[in-house]
Amino acid sequence: MSSIELTSSQKMILRALTNLHAGAEDAIKGEDIAEQVDRNPGTIRNQMQSLKALQLVEGVPGPKGGYKPTAKAFEALGVQQLDEPAPVPLAVDGEPVEDIVVEEIDLSSVHHPDLCRAEVHIQGSLDVSDEDRIRVGPTPLSKLVVEGTLDGKDDTNNVLILQIEEMIAPAEEPAH
Repeated sequence: MSSIELTSSQKMILRALTNLHAGAEDAIKGEDIAEQVDRNPGTIRNQMQSLKALQLVEGVPGPKGGYKPTAKAFEALGVQQLDEPAPVPLAVDGEPVEDIVVEEIDLSSVHHPDLCRAEVHIQGSLDVSDEDRIRVGPTPLSKLVVEGTLDGKDDTNNVLILQIEEMIAPAEEPAH
């Protein structure tokens, strides 16, 4: 399978579209995407033409019209679209957040003696600021819980960077 090379602004626009679309079944208006990525709607329309040509986006005509991501869009972003993703809870300052899918937790600096970071890849848009306490988990299989402070955000790739304060993976029940 050949992967599609996207520019960072195409990626950002496509990611915004898939996020907005995750929360709504309707087509997403160019203006809404423009607002999310802080670009002007004309720029979005131009980019959409190229994304349509790559078959990553379909245009929906009419008053309820706009854009929808194709299955190929999720592939291009490296997003697995599971029919029923196992929910991984995410809480900000102790408040559970709905409508966010946690895709992946990367431990990026485990070898560092004083600093341990986790990159949490999410689908959906999340309004957080530095120093917010984020808790991710428990994950479906290993029941891992990662807790830390928000250290940064990569909006292009929808990644939260946490400074880990605590990681808990419960010990497995001993076999009887």
